[in-house]
Amino acid sequence: MLPNIGARRGSNKAKTDKGARIAPTARPPAALCESARPCATRTAATPEDNKALVLAAFDALFNRRDYDSAARFWSDAYIQHSAHIEPGREGLFSLVRSLPDTLRYEHGLILAEGDFVIVHGRFSGHGLPAATIAADILRIEDGRLADRMRPYAPRSAVARAKRKRRP
Repeated sequence: MLPNIGARRGSNKAKTDKGARIAPTARPPAALCESARPCATRTAATPEDNKALVLAAFDALFNRRDYDSAARFWSDAYIQHSAHIEPGREGLFSLVRSLPDTLRYEHGLILAEGDFVIVHGRFSGHGLPAATIAADILRIEDGRLADRMRPYAPRSAVARAKRKRRP
């Protein structure tokens, strides 16, 4: 797990924005998994529902590599806002298929408001010398992931910024 900003030193468990602990392989509420359109029958998903949806979707795709299950979480009209990933749901799934089976995703901080979820986590086992830390911004529509945006800063830029902040 990634430590939260401001978390006690030595803590290795992530917390949500309300302080509740989430297991790294959290399972979504049953309603999210039972239909081909998770949450579609609900009138309005809560921020907690949307967080559970994102964690279940990421676990299905990145950790379990269950593409059939993952397809239920990603919209058919999914928009991937990354130049290095082919468009749509199939572009993302193709990228994951091309990565080693050792790929793992661990979430850290997760926040939700309305139809948006931001999740900060670590991708490891992808064949690079160091894990990739990422913050993904996801938009939920009709109970499925509709958009994924990732602000990107090369690790060297992050390291330079940290050095400049030190007194």
